[in-house]
Amino acid sequence: MTALHSGLPKARTLFALASLLALLVVSSAWADDQEHTDDVVEGGAQVSFEPTYSATLKQLGTNYVMNLRGIEGSDGVSFDVRADQVVTDARLQLEYSYSPALIPELSQLNVLVNDQVAASLALPKETAGSIQQQSVQIPAHLVTEFNRLTLQLIGHYTMQCEDPLHSSLWAKVNNSSRLDLQTTPLALSNDLSLLPLPFFDVRDSRLLELPFVLLGSPDNRTLEAAGAVASWFGALASYRGARFPVAEQLPAHGNAVVMLIGERRVAGLDTESVNVPTLSVQTNPNDPYGKLLVIAGRDSEQLKQAALALVSGSQALNGEVAEISELTVLEPRKPYDAPNWLPSDRPVSLGELLEPKGLSVSGYDPGTISLPMRLPPDLFNWRESGVPLHLKYRFTPQPQSTNSSLLVSVSGKFIKSLPLPSQERLQDEQGVMAKLQQDDTLLREAHLRIPLDSLSPQSDLQLRFMYDYIKQGECRDIIIDNMRGTIEPDSTIDLSGYKHFIAMPNLGVFQDSGFPFTRMADLSETAVVMPSDAGGAEISAMLDVLGRFGNSTGLPATGLSVVQADDEAELQGRDLLVIGSGSNQPLLERWAQYLPAALDGQSRFEFSDLVHQVRDWVASDQRANLRRARSSVTLGRGAVSNYLAGFESPVSSGRSVVVIAASAPEGLNDITAALRGGENYEQSIQGSLAVVNGTRINSLVADEQYFIGELGWFRYLQWLLSRHLGLMLLFTAAGVALASVLLFLSLRARARARLKV
Repeated sequence: MTALHSGLPKARTLFALASLLALLVVSSAWADDQEHTDDVVEGGAQVSFEPTYSATLKQLGTNYVMNLRGIEGSDGVSFDVRADQVVTDARLQLEYSYSPALIPELSQLNVLVNDQVAASLALPKETAGSIQQQSVQIPAHLVTEFNRLTLQLIGHYTMQCEDPLHSSLWAKVNNSSRLDLQTTPLALSNDLSLLPLPFFDVRDSRLLELPFVLLGSPDNRTLEAAGAVASWFGALASYRGARFPVAEQLPAHGNAVVMLIGERRVAGLDTESVNVPTLSVQTNPNDPYGKLLVIAGRDSEQLKQAALALVSGSQALNGEVAEISELTVLEPRKPYDAPNWLPSDRPVSLGELLEPKGLSVSGYDPGTISLPMRLPPDLFNWRESGVPLHLKYRFTPQPQSTNSSLLVSVSGKFIKSLPLPSQERLQDEQGVMAKLQQDDTLLREAHLRIPLDSLSPQSDLQLRFMYDYIKQGECRDIIIDNMRGTIEPDSTIDLSGYKHFIAMPNLGVFQDSGFPFTRMADLSETAVVMPSDAGGAEISAMLDVLGRFGNSTGLPATGLSVVQADDEAELQGRDLLVIGSGSNQPLLERWAQYLPAALDGQSRFEFSDLVHQVRDWVASDQRANLRRARSSVTLGRGAVSNYLAGFESPVSSGRSVVVIAASAPEGLNDITAALRGGENYEQSIQGSLAVVNGTRINSLVADEQYFIGELGWFRYLQWLLSRHLGLMLLFTAAGVALASVLLFLSLRARARARLKV
């Protein structure tokens, strides 16, 4: 964008008058349109605006206050509309403030949707400097499936020559501003080719809530099928999170997944019995706009085959009904090969993490290039120099010497600043100026080390080109947005130098990444231990957790096993997720000696002697896992007691057990909600025991720990000696004694040899 400023007062005055007239016309037209819209009547009564969808700018992804600066500053956010809805009305509840120095006749705040002006707001002197609230109506025809909402400041502070980046040219838009949409539902066709629509719509940024309809007491294979489907939807839902309530009846409205075996039927649903694995989409008889994804089979084995066909090959499905005649055998997974995880066995190019167009920016204030990364949570960080980052980048050198730089950060933590030299400083470099004649950008490389402590299991690598604005002098300042910055896609980040080794139990990595269960992305080394009489609450808790696992790995849980407590052989050699409420889980009684807490009959906790002191929690992220153990948590009588507990499997050394238990079935929902987290939670789940009461979480660290992973014997010995001073002194003394004995024997042998001569 280019802004040219003249010093002629007469021309400036004429321009001001013309701008004022145009602003008055726009404001008048907007007021007429607003009045017309608000006063719409139907049958003599005013039609009220009742939004069916509301989201703040923060919920839409703007985690900061929009700061609009300069003569033409803008910022925006994306929002989308579900494929089964059409917008009939839209309003932006705007909270904003602006500079008192702005000239009202020349300044305005524009609201744009998809680059079309939806409204222009005047900025009068009387309300400058204070927070304003205004409801802005957005014409419905501007809203499509994929949208960009932009707030633009047109600002001027003088009638004479002005600095286009003057400090008085500002407006702020709070991210608590809310977008309200009123929509009308659309009936989609019953077609499997639309999957995952309408059950999951990538346009919908809200929490996915998808009911499962399961009849009677589902057997293990049925629960495995449901788990595979839930983890698939969890992977699709990604950052949104997912919740899967379970019922035996069809929902009154909306969509649901229905699982049928043999002759069993759901009330109100007209379906025929099947003899082969079958998938179909039907209209919800309770809601003409709702859909049912029906997964059916003659028995539970066929049901699971149909579910696996859905999660592994839904792209090939079409029509209203599909019969599965053949199921392709999936390749076995390898440890740590989850698609969502950064590979730890090779360098990874940044082009794998973000599309090339996302690696390029332009302008003086181009914004941040953000590359999301999920790391294996068990990377061992002892005596490591950092994660190698080989950065290749292009930039536009400025003519004169400046302080322009490329800032490298991780999740807001500053790592390093790389200078972007000007053409003036590049004069001495041979061939550089000749290259600039062919291409106005210059290629540079840098080798950095990112401290692993800065990289949490979910991190963002942030790269920002910061260009200095060069002032030319009064009436000569021109903003030309010809600045370019690009991160080359073949830049790499390399985790291959790190071993996998972590202290357990660690419920923090369970919440963040589903570890250790997600070590195998298909959960092929995981067994979920369910009560024999599991009800809707227990099954829903299982599906919610598996949805989180899918979110972590990006893959459905096709290798999952569901077992009962009496399946002794199935418990061996696996990581175990134990779910129960009240007294319906026999393993909680059988393994009471290993639990750091137990539920008694009065809904209170009694803590074992395992939790009694402060200890150093040794793990891959020592700083994040140094926790102070509490010796007790007090709960009143009659309180609902819900907890997560972790410990080493009593039946398989080196394997982990995570228990999700509540004194009442409804308490399991509090636990899964705590796993999803949110702004309402001041604490996170950590340590070996986490007690959940509503939005309160109390975490404790057990005295006993075990380690999983492999360091190699020599590195393990080094690490072990570094942790135990007494053992190191003992080894040192033994080494000195051994060396002394060998030296004594050698000297005595030489003396005897000399005497013989």
